[in-house]
Amino acid sequence: MKKFFKEFKEFAMRGNVIDMAVGIIIGAAFKAIVDSLIANFIQPLLNAILPAPKELEEGAWAAGPAIAAFIGTIISFIITAFVLFLIIKAMNAAKNAKKKEEEAPAEPTTKVCPFCQSEIDIKATRCPHCTSELKE
Repeated sequence: MKKFFKEFKEFAMRGNVIDMAVGIIIGAAFKAIVDSLIANFIQPLLNAILPAPKELEEGAWAAGPAIAAFIGTIISFIITAFVLFLIIKAMNAAKNAKKKEEEAPAEPTTKVCPFCQSEIDIKATRCPHCTSELKE
């Protein structure tokens, strides 16, 4: 049982799991902002463009407000998805920049023979191709 909890702790403390949790929380908060934008600004505009008929029979469906609500939901999704795309793209760019900084250039393992211009092992004292002695 201890091993199970230890594995769970390692899983939960990985960077990508914590990043995902933060992303979900930020996404939910951002969705509330977008929903407010849709409800308070875009929805009234859509309702003005697609007004409901003035006289409806009892039980009839008012297409204008329903269509406006659907379009508002689509706009909300598009705005949320686009902003989350931009956030993830920025996070990936920052992560890639950090990786490039961390990567140290590898030390060379070969050198060029000054006599025959062949590529040889860096530790070689004699060229295997032209048999010239190499000065260190």
